[in-house]
Amino acid sequence: MIHLKAIIINGGYSVNSRLTGVQLEIEKRLHANKITYETITVHQLPAQDLITANFSSPSIIEHVKKVEVADIVIILTPVFKGSYSGILKTFLDLLPQKGLENKSVIPVAIGGSIAHLLSIEYALKPIVSILGASHVTSPVYVVDKQITKDKDTYLVENEVVNRLENAVKQAIVLETVKA
Repeated sequence: MIHLKAIIINGGYSVNSRLTGVQLEIEKRLHANKITYETITVHQLPAQDLITANFSSPSIIEHVKKVEVADIVIILTPVFKGSYSGILKTFLDLLPQKGLENKSVIPVAIGGSIAHLLSIEYALKPIVSILGASHVTSPVYVVDKQITKDKDTYLVENEVVNRLENAVKQAIVLETVKA
């Protein structure tokens, strides 16, 4: 059996947002499929290094290497004004030209309404392609109201959980076939 590694790149602006609820569901799916993973919470990286694109920053180098060794890259972002977050963009800009080559990518976005659904197709997927992603799974778009937060617990609607499960399985199949 092949051992897969994943990296979750969280391009949100808070660890207390509904995006965290989505991330926790993804982590459950990775754990259930025995996939080791790490998380990059972009807004917790040194802001000066992100904004100035400091490629020589030890923190940036460390986190870019985490992407480099991953088989599966899960990109999480809130949608603002029809596009992925600027926070996420600052990190994606620091990846090498073909930083997602030979990787399966799962794009996941959360927004206030279904009206932003195509933001994944027209904003995020082109960047992922430019970065050389070998395979991009079916994207998962989540509407805010599909996640309820109660204190430190998140309740994610089953329909979203099923789509996340399918995306993870799709990435596993793609990586297993590749091996």
